Amino acid sequence: MTPARPDAPAGPGTRPGPPGHPPQRASGRQARAVRLGPRSIAALALVSAIGVMAFGWPLLADSASGLAHSKDAPWLFAALLPMLLAVVVATIADTGLDAKAIAMLGVLAAAGAAMRPLGAGTAGIEPMFFLMVLSGRVLGPGFGFVLGSVAMFASALLTGGVGPWMPFQMLTMGWVSMGAGLLPGPGRLRGRRELALLSAYGALAAVLYGLVMNLQGWPYIAGMTSGVSFVPGDPLNENLARFLAYCLATSLGWDLPRALVTVILTFTLGGPILKALRRATRRAAFDTPVSFTS
Repeated sequence: MTPARPDAPAGPGTRPGPPGHPPQRASGRQARAVRLGPRSIAALALVSAIGVMAFGWPLLADSASGLAHSKDAPWLFAALLPMLLAVVVATIADTGLDAKAIAMLGVLAAAGAAMRPLGAGTAGIEPMFFLMVLSGRVLGPGFGFVLGSVAMFASALLTGGVGPWMPFQMLTMGWVSMGAGLLPGPGRLRGRRELALLSAYGALAAVLYGLVMNLQGWPYIAGMTSGVSFVPGDPLNENLARFLAYCLATSLGWDLPRALVTVILTFTLGGPILKALRRATRRAAFDTPVSFTS
């Protein structure tokens, strides 16, 4: 076999090598804008665990916990915000964010924030969901979590939706995008099969988003009928039954249209957007170290 000459043109499946070296075969590994290092994984696991406890602890509270004092709730909600920011700080410390990744993060977060007011939450029409799912799929779970949180934060500032619910929205949207990055076959699944997978995940995530977000406000809502209201100190299974009844009676009319819009947008626009995101990721070459030559 004749070795490749240093000046030989790069063929299909190859990329130019360093000066004076032959072309290198392109790796099948998908580039990730944010690489999860040990500190990033630890921060992400910590904030997710605390988020789960923050969402679910009212279900385990007893009747003497003073849970009915809804004025205490914002302090708990606000405590999540610095923990979400800790994921970004840990990622930067692990050298997972460079200037190119931060630029793409800003562009996609701005696009997601600009898409949210298009439906203004009317009947669950929230087109930003499909963009967060597609971005998490292409750019990986670490980038997805940061992107989902930042996009929700930016959209809250844009729409005036800042309140005690905002950190929970950031956390939940981060989970949605992160889950898309953990779906199987990122390097080999393409075409309609990939769109079907992302559509199914997007529909499920859109419904679960509403279900999880209901946990944020349901325990503090007063004046509801006994069949759907939270009762501190009641057995967990009874409160869960009331919670499901509450979701069916209140939010399902928003969650199902959100899922339907996500599926439609994924099938109609998903192909071109996935190609554009993958092309931008390859050209940015996030994983390629920068070197300077004289």
